[in-house]
Amino acid sequence: MGKRIGMAGIWLLALILCIPCEGQKKKMDAGTAEYLKKVWEKLDKINSATYYEDVKAWEPGDTIPIYSVRQFRKEYTNLRDTAIGSSYVILEGTDTTCFKGGYNGEVRAVIYPEDEEIVIDDFTSRNLPFRLVSPPFFNYTKSIVNYILQTADSVSTDLKEFDDYRYLKLVIHEDRQVEFFGKAYYIPKPPFDLGDPTSVYELWLSKSDDLPYKYRREMSHSISSSNCVDAELNNISISDFDLFSYFPKGYEIRRCGEERDTTRKSDLVGKKTPDWALKDANEKTVSLSDFDRSKVLLIQLTGIGCGPCMASIPFLNKLKQNYKTEDVDVVAIETWGRKGHALQNYVGKHKIGYTFLAADDDVVEAFQTGRALPFFFILDGQRIIRKVIQGYSTDTTDEEIIGIINELLSK
Repeated sequence: MGKRIGMAGIWLLALILCIPCEGQKKKMDAGTAEYLKKVWEKLDKINSATYYEDVKAWEPGDTIPIYSVRQFRKEYTNLRDTAIGSSYVILEGTDTTCFKGGYNGEVRAVIYPEDEEIVIDDFTSRNLPFRLVSPPFFNYTKSIVNYILQTADSVSTDLKEFDDYRYLKLVIHEDRQVEFFGKAYYIPKPPFDLGDPTSVYELWLSKSDDLPYKYRREMSHSISSSNCVDAELNNISISDFDLFSYFPKGYEIRRCGEERDTTRKSDLVGKKTPDWALKDANEKTVSLSDFDRSKVLLIQLTGIGCGPCMASIPFLNKLKQNYKTEDVDVVAIETWGRKGHALQNYVGKHKIGYTFLAADDDVVEAFQTGRALPFFFILDGQRIIRKVIQGYSTDTTDEEIIGIINELLSK
């Protein structure tokens, strides 16, 4: 949470269109429908809630979460917000005085402690058909239940009963993935393959109050879950909610879309590349000096979970195959904190044929990316950075990188 997604998140999410899917809904049995109506009615009576939330995320194939955090959230129904219908503030789970982010129905705020900066998104810098916020737990699960009851999409549902809870599984059989931002939004196929478009949502519902306490979302490219703990309902009022009062003093406030450091992209051009020694997927230490024999070295700063980064893999594999190692070598450095099994799974799943390493904080800081991704650094034989490229576009970025490499090789 709180790490910049930059081009990665913007590119993928900019592809999302609010277009209804056509499909044949598989008939839901009357008992399930009746029970879900009761669940929806219970959710509709929640005007506010406070709770701890255990959030986890996996790459498909991972057995260990690549992301796991406990946070404390205050959630409010916001009738004036017609986009999401809810407002919230997120606080640190181990220190509920520590602000992590929030949304008040007008703006979304995200904090970056490493830069002592808060970024405000008023939803005018990007032309999206939805507000780019992560809806809070009860708002999110209510949207899923409402979708099941109202949709004409091709879906299947399965409700199972256990001693003290019920388990509901929703599978959406459409040719586009479905995400929930206050309501269902449908994702067309991006320019890079995300695999099977089937969307799976699971809910765990307590028999004591017929309310959900856990959900799990699974797509072919990512899996996430949220477990709601110690929830207290309708004990706070939105009339007392002031998002800005949670901002820590002394932090710079910046509007989304404004560059904090306009020289970031060119600061390192013409300079010696930062030195490093990092671990690969097998915990073997690999140093910059291990690539001394190549005339050109391409370093990509990447992230597991970054869509454009994943889209660049076939191109980087081709670079590695098409040039002799003494001419060109390729290394990717994962900057979003994934290590060990997560790296092994990612390298194997995507058949990565070049060196793939896990960054440390010193490397991320030295390359001055602010954790925005992807970044490409093209180095000459003396390991001077000759070009820095931010973002990735199939063909366009490929041609630019190849042109620079061939120019360096011709000297």
